[in-house]
Amino acid sequence: MTDLIQIKKINERVLEVSLNRPEKLNALTKPMWKKLGSIFKDLKKNKTLRCVVLRGKGGKSFSPGNDIGEFAKTRSNSKLAKEYGVHLHGTLAAIQECPIPTVALIEGLCVGGGLEIAACCDLRICGNSSRFGVPIKRLGLTMAPRELQALLQLVGRSVTMEILLEGRIFNSEEAYAKGIVNRVVPDHDVEKETYQTVERICDGAPLVARWHKQFADELLAKKKISNKLNNLGYKCYDTKDFQIGYKSFLTKTKPNFKNK
Repeated sequence: MTDLIQIKKINERVLEVSLNRPEKLNALTKPMWKKLGSIFKDLKKNKTLRCVVLRGKGGKSFSPGNDIGEFAKTRSNSKLAKEYGVHLHGTLAAIQECPIPTVALIEGLCVGGGLEIAACCDLRICGNSSRFGVPIKRLGLTMAPRELQALLQLVGRSVTMEILLEGRIFNSEEAYAKGIVNRVVPDHDVEKETYQTVERICDGAPLVARWHKQFADELLAKKKISNKLNNLGYKCYDTKDFQIGYKSFLTKTKPNFKNK
């Protein structure tokens, strides 16, 4: 049986994680949510990777969201939905809390649960023909608070309410204007642009990238700067990478950071 979630090691610094159900446009099933969550929980322990790319296989869709055909068996009432939600919400949390920088490579549809996953990544790059939205009002469903959190943090209350209350599917230009994606490029350049972005991320000091993620997450969650967090901002000065970085700047050479 083909793995519904595929992992590909691009090199020592980069991992690619793919939703692999292209015949269904990568519609998400319960086993896929569970597997994706397990992968990202394991990544939390990884100290060497510098970037993770998340994408959908097939080139036509990141994901249209959950497979509606699965609902009769897995989400037909609140009890079943709550059990399903344990995996779905745990996966979104694992992606959002991943200490490694994450980039969503978006080709085609990015709707519903697909948009929820992409919103949990640090950066999102899509093609001109990509489409976005959360039309769950037509199903009589809510986006649960844990699912709504990342989108709300990304685009704010007003835009989030527009997306949910209208339930429209909108294009990449509007997604960029709303702040959902960081960059829109021609469809044939999405992979190239994503990996150029990844390379720029990887060329930076990896400990610094992880600290910046931690700072941003804590500031958004607590909305204040604790002494502990502020003091953590000085820790970079004690790293070998700081020595490498500032000396490379002075000598006008490219730094080769060691993640130490």
